[in-house]
Amino acid sequence: MTPQGILNFNKPRGPTAFALVHLVRRLTGVTKVGHAGTLDPQAEGVLPICLGRATKIVPYLLEGRKVYQAQITLGVATDTYDAQGRVTHQADASGLTRAAIDEALRGFFGPQEQVPPMHSALKVGGIPLYRLARRGLEVPRSPRRVHFYRLEFQEWQPPVATVEVECSKGTYIRSLAHDLGLKLGCGAHLSGLVRLQYGPFQIKDSVDLCQFHEAIKDATWESLIYPADYPLQHFPAVILGPEQEASFRHGRSLALPPPPTGQGCCRAYSQPGQFLGLLRFLSEEAQWRRELLLDL
Repeated sequence: MTPQGILNFNKPRGPTAFALVHLVRRLTGVTKVGHAGTLDPQAEGVLPICLGRATKIVPYLLEGRKVYQAQITLGVATDTYDAQGRVTHQADASGLTRAAIDEALRGFFGPQEQVPPMHSALKVGGIPLYRLARRGLEVPRSPRRVHFYRLEFQEWQPPVATVEVECSKGTYIRSLAHDLGLKLGCGAHLSGLVRLQYGPFQIKDSVDLCQFHEAIKDATWESLIYPADYPLQHFPAVILGPEQEASFRHGRSLALPPPPTGQGCCRAYSQPGQFLGLLRFLSEEAQWRRELLLDL
């Protein structure tokens, strides 16, 4: 059988997320492979790579919180908001104090409206923004609602501030760096980024390229795969009897007790313990409906 599950990959600096997906597909022979939450080529850290039918849970993975360690260079702004771009502004940041930077950072805590950078994969009119930026074009971008749950100022080695950030989906750490520079009046860009955590996946448990190649060589790579339901443990679980399982597989409604909140999802398992997929409770119908069928 084709392996189904998730690799907790530690992406190095340099290759794109797509290049790593291609590598996993080629070395494992699994044809259906996808990643959840891209990382820029110069960024590194946790990149969940889903194999087989586990690619169906990518939308649920994307909802998870992320934790990053960001290095922000103050005093230099660029058009890409990172170290790869063209310098657009320079200013003397030597007078900045740790206290001033910390105070500015605290202003970003909580829900925020963030404008995505032009050099990003976000599409406008079906065209990725970075393609427009490469043509020298800049188009209006609607701000997106993001949330910063934690902004921990870790180190100040002028002109570089190291910050640990816990944030919601859709957050651009490059935009945070740029906006911090604007707030301090000196400009700034993101000079280094490591994703430490993505949902339940942590960098301390991740697999780097060398380890993955060794596991391929030793034919032990399947032992590195997390089960498809691993990142869904925050949903409650229900075990379906044979008739309920048949209804689930055929997409029929199920009469099960409602969740405590009246809305939400739950994981569905067969009596032998096989993960089947997800059910969603529809309060207006007081019924559970299949939302995701993972097992065929």
